[in-house]
Amino acid sequence: MVERCAFLFPGQGAYLPGALGRLAADEPLVAETLRELDAVAVRLGRAAPSRLLLDERAPALEELVRKAPADLHVALFAAEMALFRLLTERHHLTPDVLLGHSFGELVALTAAGALDLADGLALVAARDDAFAAQPPPPGGMVALELSAARTAALLAGLGEWGVSVAADNSPRQCVVSGPAEGLERVRWKAEAVGVRATALPVPYAFHHRLLAAVAGEFTRRAAALHASPTRHLLHSAILGRRVDDGDAVAELVAAHLVRPTRFTDAVRLLHAEGVEVFVECGPRGVLSGLVAATVPGVRALAPLRRRTSGPELTDGLHSLTIHQFVPPPQPLPPPHPPRTTPTPSLDTAPSPDTAPDDSPTHDEVVSALRALYAAALGYPPEVLTADADLEADLGVDSIKQTELFAQAVTRFGRALPTEGTRLTSHTTLDALAELLPTLPPRPSSAPGTGARP
Repeated sequence: MVERCAFLFPGQGAYLPGALGRLAADEPLVAETLRELDAVAVRLGRAAPSRLLLDERAPALEELVRKAPADLHVALFAAEMALFRLLTERHHLTPDVLLGHSFGELVALTAAGALDLADGLALVAARDDAFAAQPPPPGGMVALELSAARTAALLAGLGEWGVSVAADNSPRQCVVSGPAEGLERVRWKAEAVGVRATALPVPYAFHHRLLAAVAGEFTRRAAALHASPTRHLLHSAILGRRVDDGDAVAELVAAHLVRPTRFTDAVRLLHAEGVEVFVECGPRGVLSGLVAATVPGVRALAPLRRRTSGPELTDGLHSLTIHQFVPPPQPLPPPHPPRTTPTPSLDTAPSPDTAPDDSPTHDEVVSALRALYAAALGYPPEVLTADADLEADLGVDSIKQTELFAQAVTRFGRALPTEGTRLTSHTTLDALAELLPTLPPRPSSAPGTGARP
């Protein structure tokens, strides 16, 4: 059976310095797309996006948000469109539907064919010009580890009418937006009742009525761009419906800055319509974990992943085929590879005259943990990247993390950590793989007594 697939376009949090460096060297289409967009950007009075996407020493996200947000948006548009063209034109992957998140909706409009590449970048530039022409009042955004419904109830209970839900990301995460003073009160009160609250590095209250004047200016400037009928089916998480004509494009532009992003509802709707594969056209894989937390069991893939050993990126495109993006999950590998002769194990330190240590490598431990956690949580293994935060990114609460870690400790023949070890400080598979070998071996039961429960 052919599986239906959706392509995802993330917001500004997906930026990563030098994200396309290796890919552009290997794939001429990526380099060609960046050259084309460099020329368009210069005509629009913007910096060439390739300088941020090809050099790992380029400024980080937080610095661009503070000093050069227009450069950040141009680079993000270029990265996502380069990946989209690579998937569709070079690897001949045909999405059944496109879905954007916040800023990503503007990229999705272009990918769907409503705008050509030059007009798509012009739309991004018009958005930044609208902010310059109509500077909004200061504000911000805070991410909460709550569902949108519980967050709305929390805001109502606190009487914070100036703060509203800006993005419903997953059943365990949403973002609120509003004036800085109200956000600080919400953040403090949320943490007081045990809800993790994280201030986002943004200068304004996006998806909030505070940006009404900017939205009006953006709509006026965008009206000069001609929208064409879409070539790909496009679903808007902001409008909550399909976007397939010029009127819908104009409505999306007008709503883009002031209406909330209902990503959870959009993912559930697409899944109910038969979408089983979600492919993210972004450098960081920020939406894949949200999808997996919303509809466990679907295949969520980000073509680019960060290596666990450093900042270098690797691409997962070699494993893609049309509508079959991820190989089926493999059985849990043993902690130790099969051996024909006795060798020291993870539990035994080698003596000076023994063979070199043949204990599992860090990557082998991460692989075993990934398979164990994926099987227990019902997530596709690809979602459980080594650097994904189990709670913040995947919605795994601390109780479940403790339960899974106990299984991993048993699997590797280790003893449970002492009371001084804080498991909450080890929230990624990478960190857990570093912790496991430091634990003492599990003591053996005395002969004839049997194992203790």
